[in-house]
Amino acid sequence: MSKNVTAAAAELNWLTASAPDLAAFEAMTAEAYAALPAEFRAMCGDIVILVEDFPDADVVQDMGLESEFDILGLYTGIALTEQESLGPPRLPNTVHIYRRPILDYWAEHEETLGWIVRHVLIHEIGHHFGLSDETMHALEDEAEREERGG
Repeated sequence: MSKNVTAAAAELNWLTASAPDLAAFEAMTAEAYAALPAEFRAMCGDIVILVEDFPDADVVQDMGLESEFDILGLYTGIALTEQESLGPPRLPNTVHIYRRPILDYWAEHEETLGWIVRHVLIHEIGHHFGLSDETMHALEDEAEREERGG
């Protein structure tokens, strides 16, 4: 084995590396949220961000998922575009981030774990703003084209 490969392996510290536990994942998610622009966070209002290992059985059933690994995040609540100023009390608007499905996705794709967490977080907050999946995918595609220079 070459010295470069050995040095790279030592640098990665693979013997002690492990997937982040729930507490570390919560910290990573909080860091990703804190790194978003202040104006964006201010528009989120009192949104709650929950990090959970998996969606509950009701979510899997209600969404018709084959497995609890088929969803990385979920927005529950009433989008800002649908809220009435004076209405009955309601549960808080919540972004659910699912640790185990995200780790599974990460293991099979090229993106960094931090990028995936940030992406899922922004995507679910987009639902809070009333954006559809189609609109968010179009915005992501446009941003990717601009990033590549056209």
